[in-house]
Amino acid sequence: MKGFGRGLGPGVYDIHSPRVPTADEVGQLLEAALRVLPADRVWVNPDCGLKTRTYGQVEAALTNLVEAARHLRGAVASRP
Repeated sequence: MKGFGRGLGPGVYDIHSPRVPTADEVGQLLEAALRVLPADRVWVNPDCGLKTRTYGQVEAALTNLVEAARHLRGAVASRP
């Protein structure tokens, strides 16, 4: 991507909702980002700070976020 030398971290987890996204949901949002951005420029992030959620909600959501990122890293690495 010419002229864009920094990474982009699309918010893939809405911290303002108590609902915990599944790894598949996070993966779908990351796949959408990868359709328009090079993989080496995408950072996986929640959409904001996590202080409004309980520890249980944060741990579950971040576990799913990490699972989705690991899965996609493997998929991206195996692409021709």
